[in-house]
Amino acid sequence: MNIRRMVNAGSWYPRNENDLVQMLQEFMKDKEFGPGKELKTKGLPERKIIGGVSPHAGMYYSGACAICTYLTLFEEKIPDTVIVIGFDHRNYFPDCLLEEGEWETPLGNLKVDSELAKSILDDCKSLVAKSSAFIGSSENSLELQMPIIKYFAGDNDVKIVPIKISSHEYPVLEKIANELTALIQKVNKDIVIVASSDLYHEHVYNEQELLKFKKKDENVINNFIKLRAHDIFDLGMRATVCGRHTITLVLLIGTKLGAKEGNCLKHYTSIERTKEFGYCVGYFSGVITKL
Repeated sequence: MNIRRMVNAGSWYPRNENDLVQMLQEFMKDKEFGPGKELKTKGLPERKIIGGVSPHAGMYYSGACAICTYLTLFEEKIPDTVIVIGFDHRNYFPDCLLEEGEWETPLGNLKVDSELAKSILDDCKSLVAKSSAFIGSSENSLELQMPIIKYFAGDNDVKIVPIKISSHEYPVLEKIANELTALIQKVNKDIVIVASSDLYHEHVYNEQELLKFKKKDENVINNFIKLRAHDIFDLGMRATVCGRHTITLVLLIGTKLGAKEGNCLKHYTSIERTKEFGYCVGYFSGVITKL
């Protein structure tokens, strides 16, 4: 069996199971940076929350924010499959997915939904299978999502389909969105889609600069709330929002699946987290919903 081994454990997040659980439980209780509540799944018959955005920096910095996205998704009902859309930092690989196997986390492995992955490959000609694209210490955009998904999944058989998007062309993203939407509508599974992305990355040295920095983040968040996929894409390559194309793709899929609005769950910066000026990254968790 193909097992994607965790490579950032022990640096980006705790390798030890007990240490990781303790950290995540502290995030859950955190009202300033996290949700400030425990998971209580409602088990609703119909899902209104289609998916969302989750950050992927070191877990100490962004984990409390990321938890807000998955907590909200799992509150409605336990999904069958989470499609996690990350990206290739090095642009070595085509738009691709992990077709089969398991993804290792300190809390236990997550199984790839190979049935869904094969259906995607059959129906979505824009994506190919490429297991080699999902290894390596630099691929944190996907790895940092997995321990949190497993934490909320617990003993439930929640599967994943990791997808990596390298394309930065809007027509390509539209084509992928059309193909994935048609497939999701066809299969009899409860599927949620999460884009992995941090917001802006810049050096910030005082409060005034931090306010300007946060306004740029807020522009992205406002476009997310209004489901303006093209406006987020139009930030351009010079914007330091590392996953603008993954957010764009999730918004395109979401609107095709009937999303009517986005919601900001949490937004803060690494400087607010550490209380130290210097290199600053924005973290945002949000979901898109049907009315």
